[in-house]
Amino acid sequence: MNGKEKLLYDIGVVSFVVVDLGLYLDTHPTDCKAMEYYNHYNHIRKQLMKEFSEKYYPLTMDMAECSKEWKWGMAPMPWEGECG
Repeated sequence: MNGKEKLLYDIGVVSFVVVDLGLYLDTHPTDCKAMEYYNHYNHIRKQLMKEFSEKYYPLTMDMAECSKEWKWGMAPMPWEGECG
């Protein structure tokens, strides 16, 4: 697994944790420990997304910060073979 694939894998794992914790918090809104975990993993996810965006291309439009060129849409399309 190269660096790009590893980063995408890590983003996928952390994203799953964030979504799962969010669903748990929907039914347990006063669980302070779960909120701490959610905030912790959400912070990690944002860092990973930012790192990936800076090294390769933005995965979401809100990560497409403009400086010299608009990078949203620079990702390969699924039929270009990088999504499988």
